[in-house]
Amino acid sequence: MKHSIVWALLLLGWLSACSSAVTVEQQPGVNFNQYHSFAWADTEVKTSGDQNPLLRSPIAQERIREAIAAELARRGIREVASNPDFYITTHLFVEQAERTVTDPPPVGYVYPYLVRYRGMLLPVNYGYWYSPAYYQTTHTEQYREGTLVLDFIDAKTNNLVWRGSVADPVDNPARLGKQFARAAKDILDKFPKEKIGS
Repeated sequence: MKHSIVWALLLLGWLSACSSAVTVEQQPGVNFNQYHSFAWADTEVKTSGDQNPLLRSPIAQERIREAIAAELARRGIREVASNPDFYITTHLFVEQAERTVTDPPPVGYVYPYLVRYRGMLLPVNYGYWYSPAYYQTTHTEQYREGTLVLDFIDAKTNNLVWRGSVADPVDNPARLGKQFARAAKDILDKFPKEKIGS
């Protein structure tokens, strides 16, 4: 039982450390309640030399667009064929990156000292709840990092009024659309127009 609790806590800590932060830029003084409709501008994928066709999949792009349109619909903003209030363009960047990973300590196997009690030596095992830093190891690993950028451009002024972005590891190019559809929802959670009924 102790092992399960410790591993669950370590996993939660690792997952919270791995969650990606959304970055937002917003033009000051813009009233986002004036926006009720949008249209798509050109979408592009940029890669650093990787010509994998899965990274340029129109299916992935469509999945991302559907996720964005659904989130905007919850805010009363609909897609139109002409005369939109703003344009949306998405940018996907996929590139090689490097990160340093700290391995979890060997829980349950740390015997840093002994105590004597009534003539017996007892190992004090505090690895179940605490392992000092010197028991941890780190290693460097290569991975693909994908960045999704959403730009909102005012259709009357052609000014960029809002930009949201997030970077995530891309573990499988075939799941790029699914991963970044989730990322698009995370980005739009920061959009300044509230969801209808929220």
